Amino acid sequence: MPERSLMGILARTAYWVEWWRRFGPASGNEPKLQDPFGRYVITTFVKGTNMGPYEAARHIPGVSGHELAYTANRHFSLVLLNEAIADLVNAHARLDISQAWGDGTAVAADGTHMDTYLDNLLAETSVRYGKPGGIAYHHVSDTYNALFTHFIPCGVWEAVYIIEGLLKNTSEVKPTTVHADTQGQSQPVFALAHLLGFDLMPRIRNWKGMTFYRPSKTTECVHIDALFGGVGKNVIDFDLIESQFRHLMRVAVSVREGAISSSTLLKRLRSGSRKNATYAAFREVGRVIRTVQLLRYLSDAPLRRRVTAATNKVESFNRFSQWIGFGNCGVIADNDPVEQEKAMKFNALLTNAVIFHNALDIAEIIRQLLEEGWEIDPEDLAHISPYLTEHIKRFGEYSTHELGIQPEAYDPHLDVDFSPLRGDHPESADGYGQAA
Repeated sequence: MPERSLMGILARTAYWVEWWRRFGPASGNEPKLQDPFGRYVITTFVKGTNMGPYEAARHIPGVSGHELAYTANRHFSLVLLNEAIADLVNAHARLDISQAWGDGTAVAADGTHMDTYLDNLLAETSVRYGKPGGIAYHHVSDTYNALFTHFIPCGVWEAVYIIEGLLKNTSEVKPTTVHADTQGQSQPVFALAHLLGFDLMPRIRNWKGMTFYRPSKTTECVHIDALFGGVGKNVIDFDLIESQFRHLMRVAVSVREGAISSSTLLKRLRSGSRKNATYAAFREVGRVIRTVQLLRYLSDAPLRRRVTAATNKVESFNRFSQWIGFGNCGVIADNDPVEQEKAMKFNALLTNAVIFHNALDIAEIIRQLLEEGWEIDPEDLAHISPYLTEHIKRFGEYSTHELGIQPEAYDPHLDVDFSPLRGDHPESADGYGQAA
């Protein structure tokens, strides 16, 4: 792989995909910046690496911290960042090399902890990680890039955001299968995903606590009946589903049309109120779908491998995006929830740009091998990941001109009386002036 710098990668993808044209002032008018292309590329680099505008201005000639901060606040919004991310996703999907990794019909959702300062509205102390922060929740396509990114509190059940990212995805890549980790096993999430046309297939652990449900009290399953508990137990209430089916579809349509957020709905359904007939119906539908998916997971070894590969892919994306967001030791310094969300999307935009550029470099190397007479097996290409970092320079160029300059001798002396700190001052005889 040819050696690249992050700034160079970002600039080339901006020329090719023109994602930078998405940004501008809130008025919708043309930006009045002297060089909008350069300013937007530099701002994306600074915010995507989490370096911070004023620290970055000390290392980047020709810009000031005020200019970068002003551009990030006034010319970048959550909506525009989502559109720029979608531009890179669409361009990546059109690459032939992406066909070696997937067809875009599957996506994996997972979160990773991000450090923040504690004195803000969104940060919580994570029980899982034992420190304050938030969760960067990514939806990563089977072609390796991020379709959508959230920044959510540590205390929420991550599964409630599985559907949200799929509905807010504006790219041309429209996945129908959703993979998640163990937290994606919630019964209401299974129900809502099914009603919206998504096939939810989470990674299954803790099989000892899994409950399988029978379609009726008299149903018996040969060889696996023990999975369903005792005879007549764990039975689906299909009468309740039938009576509430119209309400279920009304809720699903409301979520699809944006009248209610899927995360808000799932948070309410997760409260578990048995007096709420709609919740009970969602629970019953979720039991049906989850039982079917558990049986598929048990009986289909290739399916288990696909689910494991998908969840491993999103975990690799988390590490890759954190490698790119190296600034400020990975701590999100903004206390405004909107700015924290923008920080995650800046990082996703920069990460997708690197993935896109790496895919192009891989394709160029493959073309060179083909010209040399090598035979390329598509299955071999499927094992290559665009999460490559060895050829990328994150920290730029540092001047070495001082290596040939011999410094003057240093002076160790300082004309300061330190005797009061040692108790040698005359006042110390009376007990005054002694160091604590």
